Amino acid sequence: EKQAEGNNSPECSEPGTMDLKFPSSRKYISISVPSKSQAMSPHIKSVDDVVVLGMNLSKFSKPTQFFICVSGVFMFYLIYGYLQELIFSVEGFKPFGWYLTLVQFGFYSIFGLIELQLIQDKRRRIPGKTYMIIAFLTVGTMGLSNTSLGYLNYPTQVIFKCCKLIPVMIGGVFIQGKRYNIVDVSAALCMSLGLIWFTLADSTVAPNFNLTGVILISLALCADAVIGNVQEKAMKLHNGSNSEMVLYSYSIGFVYILFGLTCTSGLSPAVTFCSKHPVQTYGYAFLFSLTGYFGISFVLALIKIFGALLAVTVTTGRKAMTIVLSFLFFAKPFTLQYVWSGLLVVLGIFLNVYSKNMDKIKLPSLLGLWKKSVEERKSRTLSQTI
Repeated sequence: EKQAEGNNSPECSEPGTMDLKFPSSRKYISISVPSKSQAMSPHIKSVDDVVVLGMNLSKFSKPTQFFICVSGVFMFYLIYGYLQELIFSVEGFKPFGWYLTLVQFGFYSIFGLIELQLIQDKRRRIPGKTYMIIAFLTVGTMGLSNTSLGYLNYPTQVIFKCCKLIPVMIGGVFIQGKRYNIVDVSAALCMSLGLIWFTLADSTVAPNFNLTGVILISLALCADAVIGNVQEKAMKLHNGSNSEMVLYSYSIGFVYILFGLTCTSGLSPAVTFCSKHPVQTYGYAFLFSLTGYFGISFVLALIKIFGALLAVTVTTGRKAMTIVLSFLFFAKPFTLQYVWSGLLVVLGIFLNVYSKNMDKIKLPSLLGLWKKSVEERKSRTLSQTI
């Protein structure tokens, strides 16, 4: 600020203000230094605060934070998976996967609106055109994924979801011209072989196996591989919050699905069916959406506190537990081929994580192990000679 000489209050009395006076020009410049909380984004209270479901995890020790995050991820996502399969086990519901996605998007929009009201800054930062693209990809990811359960066993769908790396690598090669190291290629090969083996086992033992389900979940994977990059770029470029992203992407996606179901005459039969089974459809769908919304909050907290490496390990363990519980709670054919193919996929996930964290994870090489054994033999021989 610049003030003339005749001003009656030449000095600023506000705290956090520094005055630079220049006697020659008889003017001074007042520079305000904002506090730490004012300098940050309005929807973040503190740099070190990690708040999940209204609970500030920063007040707890690291082991307690890890236990809370892991418990939240396993509890909410296991319930999420159980309810999702339970809904599709209702006789006659399998053709209505898109309607379930419509209901899920509606609940997510309400949850995002409630969360957005709890933060100070309610402005929309990300452009509407970007949200229209994100909403389209979100519809593809979740709609195709839900619809595929009408054709596939739930464990097969989960195995496919674990293999997002494959479309990501293919897109990186053809779109961005990326080159991958031998570890990434090995990870993709393990995942591909595991997927093929698991799908062949499913087609052998499942009485209602349909190749349409494989096509649907593969398209869902491709959309999922793209949406992560688009969301991350949009949130970093425009400094958008998670609640804003959820509210606008899912509400626009809700309009997309509603328009599509209306045009294809798929809305009326679904509403009629669900009105006859309100608890098994709308009731389960509400809990299914709520647990999914809470689960992602704990995953994001786990990433923020402990990093992506540990978060991937925890979520992979959760998916393995989901497959085990699916076979325990829902009657379906089983073969050991499921186990071996699943282990191949897990090996691919480990190789992918190792490739991204080679500086943090140092595995012993074969040459190093051989040199170590030779040195141990020499030292043992020397001790015997002495």
